[in-house]
Amino acid sequence: MIRVSPTITIDERDIEEVFIRSSGPGGQNVNKVATAVQLRFDVRHARAITEDVRQRLQQLAGRRMTRDGVLIITAQKYRTQERNRQDALDRLIALINEAATRPATRRPTRPTAASRERRLEHKRRRSTVKGLRASKPSLD
Repeated sequence: MIRVSPTITIDERDIEEVFIRSSGPGGQNVNKVATAVQLRFDVRHARAITEDVRQRLQQLAGRRMTRDGVLIITAQKYRTQERNRQDALDRLIALINEAATRPATRRPTRPTAASRERRLEHKRRRSTVKGLRASKPSLD
């Protein structure tokens, strides 16, 4: 079991890891060894995630989420499989933690009396300036 937060734990069987060849520099190591990790997590069928967290996770995942509801995270930053594996898992945990926090509800506020007065004063000044720009009769 992977502990994401005090209330969310993910079963390791829900996570599928596939090792692929990494791109970028690295010489023969890149051509021979599959060090990159592609982590797949089925969000729709995960038992540990509540429906509201699932919806926020789908929003946050964006293009990383397939149509079938599988979240794909690819990690190839490091040269070893183990570090890339840990990096992918850390990124999954961070994404789920971010989805688990509820967004703060917006409480509508009203402008203060002073800010309204400043706004109206600014409008009066601009009106005066623009009024002074009006075409004046020439003395020619």
